[in-house]
Amino acid sequence: MILIKKKSDILGTLSSTLCLVHCVATPFIFLAQASSTTCCDTPPNWWKLMDYVFLSISFLAIYWSTKTTSIKWIKPVLWINWVILAGIILNEKVEALHLPEALIYIPSIALVALHLYNRKYCHCNTNKCCVNEQ
Repeated sequence: MILIKKKSDILGTLSSTLCLVHCVATPFIFLAQASSTTCCDTPPNWWKLMDYVFLSISFLAIYWSTKTTSIKWIKPVLWINWVILAGIILNEKVEALHLPEALIYIPSIALVALHLYNRKYCHCNTNKCCVNEQ
């Protein structure tokens, strides 16, 4: 758990990147699967659960990153993007609204970029935080 607290931005970047890869790969996997006569027409359960795994890991990474960041605006922006990502994923499962599939890339890429930015510029490494309180 200490490692997660200290490396939360790395974990968040990795989780968001893997989520992005998962989202990009899904259409290609099912396109290849559709042309195969040996498989089913729905994704396997473990593949569907990957969304929730990445969302959970991302939640923890954002939680710990917002505890150690020094720039105030990054906290709500991280959480807003996570809520948007969670909303898109949940909407995809229940099909409440018809949203374009590509919409999921926006919060995923934003989370990757925000974690990288936070790691480089906003992390409190000592008792004295960054002076960029914006």
